[in-house]
Amino acid sequence: MAGGRVLVTRAAHQAGKLSNALRAAGFEPVEVPVLEIRPPLDGGPLDAALRQLNTYDWLILTSANTVRAIAWSSLVDRSSGLKVAVVGEATAAAARQAGLEVSAVPENFVAESLAELLAGQVTGKRILFARAEGARDVIPDMLRDAGATVDAVDAYRNVMPETAPELLRKALEQGIDAATFTSSSSVTHLADAARAAGISFPFAGVRAISIGPITSATLRERGWEPAAEATISDIPGLVTAVARA
Repeated sequence: MAGGRVLVTRAAHQAGKLSNALRAAGFEPVEVPVLEIRPPLDGGPLDAALRQLNTYDWLILTSANTVRAIAWSSLVDRSSGLKVAVVGEATAAAARQAGLEVSAVPENFVAESLAELLAGQVTGKRILFARAEGARDVIPDMLRDAGATVDAVDAYRNVMPETAPELLRKALEQGIDAATFTSSSSVTHLADAARAAGISFPFAGVRAISIGPITSATLRERGWEPAAEATISDIPGLVTAVARA
């Protein structure tokens, strides 16, 4: 597939990193953002939690979007003794840029690995888990089982941009060799965009490349067997999987 056209489904403000990496690897990125980051429908719970941030022992951030949603808030006290846990190196970099000291990063960049890493450290502790609206409950459930008190609040929500169906139609008309997926939301939103455009999903003759096992499971639920899955769940790992496919 060297030199092939590869669909990039990330939000517009995040697509550049993946597109640049694909281009450097000899592929032609085709950006069709199917995600748009917006504030939660009810921001009250997040604001209330941030106002009492000094009562928590840990803050868990699972994406750069979560960091962006909360870390620049004037309500966040960076001088407190709060420990910060993140799901991967990209999120860690965003948190550090925002002035937060990161205390825990799992070896594997998935929610289950982060929960397993923290399980022995959080008994009797209070945890604020800031997440995307509709995110899985695996982290709060596992940490509650480990004896922690976990408050899960929505920091942002993913919506499908109005332009996505038409952009997708044009991209497929011009030909796509593979489609990259960086989250389960990118799978479901691309399926929604295809339905709105009157296009069958999965796309015939297009290889699906997944960033990790959870995204792969969502692809399979939608009837699309991944042609490759990243060994390391980050952008370089995803580009390597594209090349492998």
